[in-house]
Amino acid sequence: MPKTALILVDIQNDYFEGGNWTLHQMDTVSANAARLLAKARAEDTMVVHIRHENAAPNAPFFRLGSTGADIHPSVAPLECEPALTKARANSFHNTGLLELLQKTEIEAVTICGAMSQMCIDATARAAADFGFQVTVAEDACGAKEMTFGGVELSAVQVHAAFMAPLAMSYAKVGTTDDLTA
Repeated sequence: MPKTALILVDIQNDYFEGGNWTLHQMDTVSANAARLLAKARAEDTMVVHIRHENAAPNAPFFRLGSTGADIHPSVAPLECEPALTKARANSFHNTGLLELLQKTEIEAVTICGAMSQMCIDATARAAADFGFQVTVAEDACGAKEMTFGGVELSAVQVHAAFMAPLAMSYAKVGTTDDLTA
């Protein structure tokens, strides 16, 4: 069995009800992520927390130094767990994540968090490109509704539109129940 790390991406306060960029069913997403986190901790699996910060003073969410940019308490890191900060969608970009995983001889990653259409997609594809076996816990990932070209897509449609190609070419995509069984 390959040495695995759990990567929790951007499960931050601004994505929850009352935050600046509320995502669909984020409480359910974080509850599922917390189940994955509990299992990883019980099995002594490496856990890496990723949080996004936006330094632009007019950023719509994750503003530098704001409580909205803090990791949500449901998945708060332990002192011994790395918490890396990023400024782009790809969790590997200028964060030290690749070096950390390589140094600890990680071969496979399980990814969860938000947003399905941005940071989860970018991180999963990058992980595959770097040669990791990738698993995405799809029900521990959150999406936001979008509009493009006059077409309105629900968060459920956006989520499915990103999970399908990940499952086709980049990752094993499963549910939290599948991954904690």
